Amino acid sequence: MAPSQMKCRSKMFAVSGCMLLFVLGYGPVFASIPRERTGHSGHNAGYTSDGKQLPIMVLMPMNETAPMSNIGQGIHPAVLLAIQHINESKLYSFSLIPEIYDTECDNAKGLKAFFDAIYYGPKHLMIFGGVCPSVTSIIAESLEGWNLVQLSFAATTPVLADKKKYPNFFRTVPSDNAVNPAVIKFLKKYEWSRVGTLTQDVQRFSEVRNDLTSKLEKADIRIADTESFSNDPCTNVKKLKDNDVRIIIGQFDENLAAKVFCCVYNLNMYGSKYQWVIPGWYQGNWWEQANSTNCTTKKLLTAMEGYISVDFEPLSTKQTRGVSGRTPQEYEAEYNRRRLQKGLESSKFHGFAYDGIWVVAKTLTRVMAILRQKGHKKIQDYDYTNKELGEIVLDVMNETNFLGVTGQVMFRNGERMGTIRFNQFQEGQEVKVGEYNAIADVLELMNNTIRFQGVEPPKDRTIVQNQRRNINLPLYSILSAVTILGMFMAGAFLFFNIKNRNHKLIKMSSPYMNNLIILGGMLSYASIFLFGLDGSFVSDKVFETLCTVRTWILTVGYTTAFGAMFAKTWRVHAIFKNVKMKKKIIKDQKLMIIVGGMLLIDLCILICWQIVDPLKRTVEEYNLEADPQGRDIAIRPFLEHCENANMTIWLGIVYAYKGLLMLFGCFLAWETRNVSIPALNDSKYIGMSVYNVGIMCIIGAAVSFLTRDQPNVQFCIVALVIIFCSTITLCLVFMPKLITMRTNPDAATQNRRLQFTQNQKKEDSKTSTSVTSVNQANTSRLEGLQTDNHRLRMRITELDKDLEEVTMQLQDTPEKTPYIKQNHYQDLNILGIRNFTDGHDGDKSILKNHHEQKPPAQWGSVDPSRMSTDPIDDINSPEHIQRRLSLQLPILHHAYLPSIGGVDASCSSPSVSPSVSPRHRHVQPSFRVMVSGL
Repeated sequence: MAPSQMKCRSKMFAVSGCMLLFVLGYGPVFASIPRERTGHSGHNAGYTSDGKQLPIMVLMPMNETAPMSNIGQGIHPAVLLAIQHINESKLYSFSLIPEIYDTECDNAKGLKAFFDAIYYGPKHLMIFGGVCPSVTSIIAESLEGWNLVQLSFAATTPVLADKKKYPNFFRTVPSDNAVNPAVIKFLKKYEWSRVGTLTQDVQRFSEVRNDLTSKLEKADIRIADTESFSNDPCTNVKKLKDNDVRIIIGQFDENLAAKVFCCVYNLNMYGSKYQWVIPGWYQGNWWEQANSTNCTTKKLLTAMEGYISVDFEPLSTKQTRGVSGRTPQEYEAEYNRRRLQKGLESSKFHGFAYDGIWVVAKTLTRVMAILRQKGHKKIQDYDYTNKELGEIVLDVMNETNFLGVTGQVMFRNGERMGTIRFNQFQEGQEVKVGEYNAIADVLELMNNTIRFQGVEPPKDRTIVQNQRRNINLPLYSILSAVTILGMFMAGAFLFFNIKNRNHKLIKMSSPYMNNLIILGGMLSYASIFLFGLDGSFVSDKVFETLCTVRTWILTVGYTTAFGAMFAKTWRVHAIFKNVKMKKKIIKDQKLMIIVGGMLLIDLCILICWQIVDPLKRTVEEYNLEADPQGRDIAIRPFLEHCENANMTIWLGIVYAYKGLLMLFGCFLAWETRNVSIPALNDSKYIGMSVYNVGIMCIIGAAVSFLTRDQPNVQFCIVALVIIFCSTITLCLVFMPKLITMRTNPDAATQNRRLQFTQNQKKEDSKTSTSVTSVNQANTSRLEGLQTDNHRLRMRITELDKDLEEVTMQLQDTPEKTPYIKQNHYQDLNILGIRNFTDGHDGDKSILKNHHEQKPPAQWGSVDPSRMSTDPIDDINSPEHIQRRLSLQLPILHHAYLPSIGGVDASCSSPSVSPSVSPRHRHVQPSFRVMVSGL
């Protein structure tokens, strides 16, 4: 059996490798072994006679036509330089011999080169290399069967980080996943907690994205959107914009990067509001070489300005001498000299290859020391079947820790803990702005090097700043000041009303009802202060309480003020308009009961409202608005309302009740508009108040509803409506009284019978018309009674004038007029007036009979003692004054009261009983209601 077949059957060969060997066949492979050796050739040519030369297998693409061959060519000078420095250090008892095998970045050729090295080459103690991810992963998967350890300097694919699948794989270059902790540290530096990802649909980038996602979740950074694309990224970029993603982490190669930034430019996703984070391993001026878009270079540069690129640091920036005794800068100078001598291009992996050779040297030194301690055979005597040697090498590799040209070299689960560099694209070139030390987990940003497009770093989202639409403080202050003036005015009216409550003018206008009107106005004024308080002045809980309080105050204030006005108007209407009413007394207590009933209805509605569906604080949010100051924030206005689930129903109930109350007040005011006793009747002013209040409330409610989203306008309208309505009502009720009290205090109680009679005639005519339409049969009778009533009233007025003239004559001629007996004189005059009023023909006059008759003897004789006194003194004596008053007061009393609906002239007399005249009991009275309590 062939040796290769025996090896395939052994445990130390991987199953996948065995299958590939048989597929490829060894015949052709042996004919041509593509390798380049720097030392001896032959099966064991790697060893000298003393065994101080140790061969290592180097796998990388060297053929110029192969992909990534520039990496292999670029690191070759670094490998030779490392071996030279190791030998020059004289710290190692051996010399490393690199055996280079060309993998050509092809899976089949790379695997063939590996088996050629195993079968034909010397016994390699370690494998150094692995550039192409696919070739490296195939070989690394079978290393455990060969008890070999591989150390890569250029394979960054995250797939190789799986230690279950690749337990014998190490690398001096950080993995592509190594940038993720650095990115998270960078995000936390600027407090970005919301990001989005844009990933090319390739395994390499997908692996990085998956690892980043898990790390972001652990770091409590939310991924707002994750987009993947294959060829055209514009659709995905637009989705990121639609989702308001500001911080975007991209994973794509430079060929698609140009397309991405072209879409970025077209969608205006650059500038001060956005931050792009992309890989940093692109070639220089990649936007020119890979631009296959319809965007010009200028547009691409505009969109690219400010992006952050993240990649591993190829060389340490610290001026510290490492294991080789040289600083990174000194090493780089030597490397460049050797590279330029051979005319090779530089590779960014050369520092990792240099440190990798040092790792191999230090590992083999440590392994040899361990073998000596254990008393085992020399390292040269081990082969691929020795599992113990492979385990010792793994343990030593995991303990690696030294300072190289790329920084601190150490491994964590086979992964290099290196340094990550942050660059920023500024004005057409990348500038280093910071670095991340994975070992110390520290991010260091260079001062004043990173430049954002705005005055501050971009926000990770559109910062929505909630802004309350509140009441403007100056507006609230002005309206509050006006309200306070209104309350002072109401207080002045209250003082005036209380002070003059016993004055005839105020007493007849019901001072208690006036007090209620003032109280209602002051409550309405007070509600303005509550309507202007919002969340900017009080807490949410207090605001919710104010919703209920201000509703109650305004409702009760309205009912108190207008209820008192309407109650007063009802009393005037009841006295002067209802001719069928019997004699009754309408006192203020009854009006109080009426107002109390109205308030009771209000309280029932408000209590039910509060229990069933109370008012609560609700917040209405509006569309986002741009910041007026140009900051990178959006303003979301919100407005606080007092609402509940069935707001429309409850408002409808309240409006309906108040509307009926107002309509009833209008009706009473209209019905009593011709009652011409100002002290009793406020119907004219009440009608004006109702008209103004009604119009203003309708206009105010409509405008307030239309300006619901403008609190300043709404509050201004509501406040002005309340101020206007309360002020106009109080002024119309109290200003006429105030003016009358100052100009003519008795004008309100002067006799207005003539004017009343004329107005009453019109009213009676209207009443007759309305009765006629109801009962046609009584028309003639009513007209006759109204005519007689009018004629009798006119006659009474004439008699009053005649009586006044007679009284004046008696005062002017006291010496010629004998004194009469007081009671007899009153009886004579009162009976004469009664006879006149009871008669319907009116053809006899009491006054005429009085002039024609001679004074009877029973009037009495003149007192002699008084005949001798002075006439003037006799006239002004108390006896004369008392007698004159006894004559005048009964006459005026019986003549005046019927004209205002009081006691009929034939009803009673201070001196004569109604039973004296039997005809009086059959007379139809014109008015029988007595005014009391006014």
